[in-house]
Amino acid sequence: MSRPAILIAIILWFSAALRAERINQDGRILGPAPVVTTATLFNTAQADAIVSAMQIFPVTNAWNEDISKRPLLSNSDAMITQITSDLSSSRRALRAFTEMNYVLVPDNQPGVPIDFFNYLDESEPSPYPIPTNLPIETWPVETGSLTLQQWQQNVTNDDGDRHAIMVMPGMSKIWETWETQLVATGWQASNGARFDLTSNALRPAGWTSGDAAGLPMFPALVRYDECQRGMVEHAMRLVVVKSRKQYIYPANHYASTIPATSVNYPAMGQRLRLKAAFTIPSNWTIYEKAVCLALKKYGAIVADNGGFFSISVCPDDRYPSNAFNNLSTIGISNFEVIQTTGPTEGPRSPGAPTANAGADQFINYPNHSVNLAGSVTGTSIVTNWTKYSGPGTVTFGNGSQASTTASFSEPGVYTLMLSADDSVHAVARDAAVITVTMPVNLSRSGNNVIVSFPTVINQKYRVERTNNLTSGPWSIVADNIAGTGSTVQITDSNIVSNAQAFYRVDTLP
Repeated sequence: MSRPAILIAIILWFSAALRAERINQDGRILGPAPVVTTATLFNTAQADAIVSAMQIFPVTNAWNEDISKRPLLSNSDAMITQITSDLSSSRRALRAFTEMNYVLVPDNQPGVPIDFFNYLDESEPSPYPIPTNLPIETWPVETGSLTLQQWQQNVTNDDGDRHAIMVMPGMSKIWETWETQLVATGWQASNGARFDLTSNALRPAGWTSGDAAGLPMFPALVRYDECQRGMVEHAMRLVVVKSRKQYIYPANHYASTIPATSVNYPAMGQRLRLKAAFTIPSNWTIYEKAVCLALKKYGAIVADNGGFFSISVCPDDRYPSNAFNNLSTIGISNFEVIQTTGPTEGPRSPGAPTANAGADQFINYPNHSVNLAGSVTGTSIVTNWTKYSGPGTVTFGNGSQASTTASFSEPGVYTLMLSADDSVHAVARDAAVITVTMPVNLSRSGNNVIVSFPTVINQKYRVERTNNLTSGPWSIVADNIAGTGSTVQITDSNIVSNAQAFYRVDTLP
């Protein structure tokens, strides 16, 4: 009597993320939208994972606008001179202040009433989604041994700004307050502001916010997660000593008595950038480099008045003590003032380009070339294909053409990025995932499974098996195999009992 055939399948498996089409203004693929299940503080790995997957305002938003090619304001030099002269001689350089923090809250975070004691008529009404662990500005780096609750209650009678920021990623909303404090009767604040992270809409004209410019603070903060990646991906919040009695887009409030005709004083919303000629020293920290790169690409927006020329850094206790020390060597003369764009100008103007990278593809190595059927639209477009991720080298037939070819030096999962740039709008981007598989032969010999690897590439592999392809679990049956034409023999008890078995092969780094 013949023995029934055993079902054996083999799957070539590559460790890689699934295709993601959420691409931010800096060309970074964001992955799946974040989910928040509990109130999460800013200075945690959990918060890093959440905010790194967020699109914080649209790519066309002023905070996300690439201003590296914008022309200078005609009186840029005079304005820089004025900003400098308003400062004491010991403060005429950039400062990084550890101040604004935030908490990430779930969609079902209960609302809490707030007593707005100063600007009730310019505040979105409460309740606000305040968790018990709401951090208040400068905690924990600048608050010594005080507990969070003590700092919320202001037991030291601190007279600082005491901003608070609540972020609800699931609903794409932020709430920000100023002079925030927990008193015997509950929470109170000078004012409150709510912003929609999916919209470029401003608050009503003339309304203040946590900042004198009426702007949100959360999108402007230097965060730990982005510094770790090596690039702050947005404009920063800039404080100057004096500003004029005027606001320009995207600001909608001012706090000054200096006449609007005194144009050498910056207006709220004025944007400065670090000069392209400024050389970022190679021995500076990754945090300083991330800030300087952003100041060149996105700049800094005048948002408030104060005693320094400063940007706001999250008071994250994971930063090393010297993280931003060298920024204080950057004199204000290294900055310039640009011509800003308005609400329907620049990236918000009609005629934005589009990019379509085409379908994802699967190919077998060594037949390692594919046709990329990309397409772009727009006027005066610079088109470019780049390798976003993948284990080997990608060679494009013509990387400046949307429809071209690509070849791969070794198997793996590759994400290729197509971009379309007209130097006016936000760069249009799309991604295609190309999976380059290695043909691996599997056969049965008695009670053994024979796995044969090709000779075309020097690659190491791992073989895993499971009885259930849907739910696993997978177990390792052969590891660290040098797959240069080698053959692995696996004895499997399932073959003896004629049960089904599935095998997969994973490439190793």
